[in-house]
Amino acid sequence: MGDLSEASARAPKQDRSRATRRRLLEAAVACLAERGWAGSTVAVVAEHAGVSRGAAQHHFPTREDLFTAAVEYVAEERSHALRALTGKSRADVVSALVALYTGPLFRAALHLWVAASNEDQLRPRVTELEARVGRETHHIAVELLGADESRPGVRETVQGLLDMARGLGLATLLTDDTSRRERVVAQWAKLLDEALG
Repeated sequence: MGDLSEASARAPKQDRSRATRRRLLEAAVACLAERGWAGSTVAVVAEHAGVSRGAAQHHFPTREDLFTAAVEYVAEERSHALRALTGKSRADVVSALVALYTGPLFRAALHLWVAASNEDQLRPRVTELEARVGRETHHIAVELLGADESRPGVRETVQGLLDMARGLGLATLLTDDTSRRERVVAQWAKLLDEALG
């Protein structure tokens, strides 16, 4: 009987721990997107998440652990959301892929990239994370677009779409170019239909 009550007591504690971790990850992305690397400390994230700094450091011993885990977490969430687009039109897929690069995740990731370019201990972690996220996004894009990469030029066409989406994301950091972006997305969907068959 004691084993059963211990197990049931552990379950809510584990649930609370998972919930705390998730709040910290989401707060880290929000802080990074809003305040940049310099303004996003573990203490700021903990306050934003409504947890103690000690609880934050229990889950993530270093600032680098917290922010790389946060960007990875949200990238995984976005991958799941993208996979849900199976069967949608190419125009819808192109719009969803562009949305990946025009939202808070991209802004947060960009701040992390800039920080990594200047911080030796962060650079290898962010480089590896970006390579993994990039491969996963490319793979999902190929699936969603029904692209046959054995055909010449198809791989480059899909990568061009992702590079274009990243460029639109950079432009969005400075100005709201929603109407121009919508026209570009519509044109890319047409070009993809022609290129991918």
